[in-house]
Amino acid sequence: MTNLQAFILDLDGVITDTAEYHFQAWKRLAEEEGIVFTRADNEQLRGVSRRRSLELLLGERLGGYTEAQMQEMMARKNRYYVKMLEVITPDDFLPGAQELLEEIKRRGFKVAIGSASKNTRTVLARLGILDFFDAISDGHTVTVAKPAPDVFLYAANAMGISPEACAVVEDAQAGVEAALAAQMIAIGVGPEERVGAAHYRYDSTADIDLDEILRG
Repeated sequence: MTNLQAFILDLDGVITDTAEYHFQAWKRLAEEEGIVFTRADNEQLRGVSRRRSLELLLGERLGGYTEAQMQEMMARKNRYYVKMLEVITPDDFLPGAQELLEEIKRRGFKVAIGSASKNTRTVLARLGILDFFDAISDGHTVTVAKPAPDVFLYAANAMGISPEACAVVEDAQAGVEAALAAQMIAIGVGPEERVGAAHYRYDSTADIDLDEILRG
């Protein structure tokens, strides 16, 4: 794959795992609204925007809330989540994530973040890698979330790289769909049933084989 020039990585579930914090924040909100919210329900929120997550959480009750109430609930959940982020340190890289980032850079590729989260920069700062990336595309830079390709296309454009020369590392079905829609190489991290549509699939970030990907 001689034309590959850049890697775009999702944040949650690829570099660090804040899924538990998201779950606890959504669960607290759900309980306050009298809604049962389980870990299985939380899986449906993986990789999608905050608003879409709230819509899925509310389900059949969605029509009973005003826009102002929706905005308040999203802000409330985010307050809970941001408070939990205060415990993140550079020790919270997922296994193999820091090594993967360093290897990508060592091989001369550009590297960007492509995340739906509006707290991306906060998490990267807590991990000590905010200045590591050539571009950061997140919930503040695009308005249409995954599975739309916008977040990855923004990252490619910010790096000055054509989409076809980018590879995306994702742990969510919506993210893999977004990468494919962007005409990028999709590298899935996780089980077959979730990321099996990717060009390459690995059980974890630590298992990613750059040599295999570069051979095409």
